[in-house]
Amino acid sequence: MPLSISTVNVNGIRAAVKHRSETNRGFLPWLEDSSLDVVLLQEVRASEDLARDALAPVLDAGWHLTMSESSVKGHAGVGVLTRTEPAAVRFGFGSAEFDDLGRYLEVDLDSDLGPVTAASLYLPKGAARTDAEKDIAKYEEKVRFLDEFGAHLGRLVRSGSHVVVGGDWNIAHAEADIKNWKGNLKSPGFLPHERAWVGGLLESGWHDVTRELYPGESGPYSWWSWRGKAFDNDSGWRIDYQLANRSLAERAVKATVDRAAAYDLRWSDHAPVTVVYE
Repeated sequence: MPLSISTVNVNGIRAAVKHRSETNRGFLPWLEDSSLDVVLLQEVRASEDLARDALAPVLDAGWHLTMSESSVKGHAGVGVLTRTEPAAVRFGFGSAEFDDLGRYLEVDLDSDLGPVTAASLYLPKGAARTDAEKDIAKYEEKVRFLDEFGAHLGRLVRSGSHVVVGGDWNIAHAEADIKNWKGNLKSPGFLPHERAWVGGLLESGWHDVTRELYPGESGPYSWWSWRGKAFDNDSGWRIDYQLANRSLAERAVKATVDRAAAYDLRWSDHAPVTVVYE
């Protein structure tokens, strides 16, 4: 049986599950209508109790939620929804600074493909380095995260089992990953050192599954600003993706971005990115 894994930044799980209209029924019907096995969630922005309340219908139907909430109320938070109960769970990546901020979570699963480690990541957005103290702090925070997390990924890629890290990476690696790349050369998420960091991961054994399945294509974008008509014009960024180690990447057969058909049908400013492994 194939293994279908999706990653999505829900931009607040309580907002994502809202029934906005008869045509926009929110996250829950989307999940119920899917044939997914694993859903990696970012920016849950709720305590585990509140998240379980929001997800009660699907949890009652048999889904399992594993969650790492942030110590900062209403901020970040990652989770993993699975059809089967995880065999093991690990919170964080051994960082004294970041592990209690709800930015990273790993679960081990038994699957028809063999043991799989699936991780949900919400990487800091950061900032461009300016003279402003706030920007300097955000810039340096992201640099520290990249250094620590990069070391963890260096160890994880050598795992003997299948591994996938999906999430909101908040970094577009290449020009094909941003519609307006020329206008964003100095924007956080497309800075030279950020792009080089992702490039280093790909050189170390990680595989950008969607890009390898669809080389040479612009996008497919997964996030659009609320400003202007970015969504209507598909002026987006590809910052949500799945990196897999070689053994699992070789099993990837299909990748899709579930972009809403219209602006008012969205339940998040991000779209789910799904990969099927066989």
